[in-house]
Amino acid sequence: MLQILRRFKWTWLGLLVSDDDYGLNVARSFQSDLALSGGGCLAYLEALPKSNDVDDLQRIVGIMKKSTSRVVIAFAHASNMLKLMEEVVRQNVTGLQWMASEAWTTAVVLQTPSYMPFLAGTLGIAIRRGEIPGLRDFLLRIRPDKETHSNQDKNLVKQFWEHVFHCKFMTPDMEFDGKTQGKLCTGNEILKNLETEFLDLSNLRPEYNVYKAVYALAHALHDILQCVPGSGPFKEQSCARLQGLEPWQLLNYLQRVNFTTDFGDQVSFDESGDVLPIYDVMNWMWLSDGTTEVRNVGEVNELASRLDNLILQEKQIFWNFESKKPPKSVCSESCPAGTRLARKNGEPVCCFDCIPCSEGQFSNKTDSTQCTSCPEEFWSNPQRDHCEPKIIEFLSYMEPLGISLTTASLSGTLLCTIVFGIFTHHRTTPVVRANNSELSFLILLSLKLCFLCSLLFIGHPRLWTCQLRQAAFGISFVLCVSCILVKTMVVLAVFKASKPGGGAFIPAYINSPGKYADAVEVFAILASSFGLLLALFGPKCYIIILKPEKNTRKALMGRGTPIS
Repeated sequence: MLQILRRFKWTWLGLLVSDDDYGLNVARSFQSDLALSGGGCLAYLEALPKSNDVDDLQRIVGIMKKSTSRVVIAFAHASNMLKLMEEVVRQNVTGLQWMASEAWTTAVVLQTPSYMPFLAGTLGIAIRRGEIPGLRDFLLRIRPDKETHSNQDKNLVKQFWEHVFHCKFMTPDMEFDGKTQGKLCTGNEILKNLETEFLDLSNLRPEYNVYKAVYALAHALHDILQCVPGSGPFKEQSCARLQGLEPWQLLNYLQRVNFTTDFGDQVSFDESGDVLPIYDVMNWMWLSDGTTEVRNVGEVNELASRLDNLILQEKQIFWNFESKKPPKSVCSESCPAGTRLARKNGEPVCCFDCIPCSEGQFSNKTDSTQCTSCPEEFWSNPQRDHCEPKIIEFLSYMEPLGISLTTASLSGTLLCTIVFGIFTHHRTTPVVRANNSELSFLILLSLKLCFLCSLLFIGHPRLWTCQLRQAAFGISFVLCVSCILVKTMVVLAVFKASKPGGGAFIPAYINSPGKYADAVEVFAILASSFGLLLALFGPKCYIIILKPEKNTRKALMGRGTPIS
């Protein structure tokens, strides 16, 4: 069963079992093997009631109808399946792929026109069909009057004879008249001319198992007879005797049995005493004329010397679906490359979500449990299924944004130079002298450097520019702000008063993609530099150039506060 499930990639399964030792033992074994193989999960597990409990059957079929599992495996007897199928037909539960255990794979009672819309396409495991040489001739020699039969056998044969020939043997207490004469058995009826399933030897399955079991016992007894005292398998190399043979002695020989039947099947046992299995895979075919045929479409042979013990003639399988192909039965579709598998809490391992890999990560396999980070010089492609070399993206001097920022940077530098010249030329005037001219010149120099360092963010990146850009701006700007703080205690008070609770910053450029990170940072530098330049030196230059009459000590003293 598990090999068939793996072959068709069915991982989301419903399991129905009979409520007895057969079904409950199967449920434990199947669940254990399914977990060990990692081949799937049970969507539901239900025990079919022994009695005709309508409410319980309705509940079970309701679960089957609502479940997303398309495959139902039933380890149950034909009688259990008959009760179940009545409810399946009543609720019209179609579109399921049934898998039958050996208990009902070849049950003719289920192969009826009313059930075939639901059970057609069933795949089942059947006990190996075989041929028993001489069995037909033996059956044809059966006669009710043979002296070799014991009284018990004679009675059994007579019952059979009356059943197949629809007659009665004369007994002393039977009244004889002309009406019953035609129904009396003579014992001379000919079996050969009779059409009865008793003589249909085309589908010997349990019988073939009995045949192999008898032969296995015969081989074991034969080996016991062949034992030579002094070389036996028991204590002091003794042999077993047929008279007083102990069961454990017979078991010892049975475990060593290894023979091939006339049908070509090898019979041997493993270390646990279990026979190595040979099964047929059956398929319920719904023919165009409305009839049903259960056809052998493969076999499972653990004695075969190959890696896969399952042989399936898939092209011959009848699928009871519109697509005429095997159905899909999975709780969650496989996660494609570029995603990772994330388990759903509280649900079986077969149920999961597929989460896309993050930027800079990839997965190149289906159902990957985690994404792998790309090497440092690579990034993930848009599909996140492999890594690609990083494309060098930079703010060019030739594009409009680069040209605009370069112009602004150079304009700021030129403006600083002009202000520097104005202050140098008018360094003896009260406005310049009143504001600590040395610090003013130092501020202008640092602002000029701030404007110029923004150029390091534009153009093709070089190792030295990448290493220098942040440090250059940091030093220049800190120098500028330090000069302002030293310049006057009034400014310091203003800075303290407006301190935003510890929460001179948000680096917006961090979230900007590619070259726009550089553009945002350059804009921030230029905005800060222009702000300081205009705020600190704009009013002073206005007085020096446009209002020279106010650039006197008397005018300055009359304002009441120094110009800062």
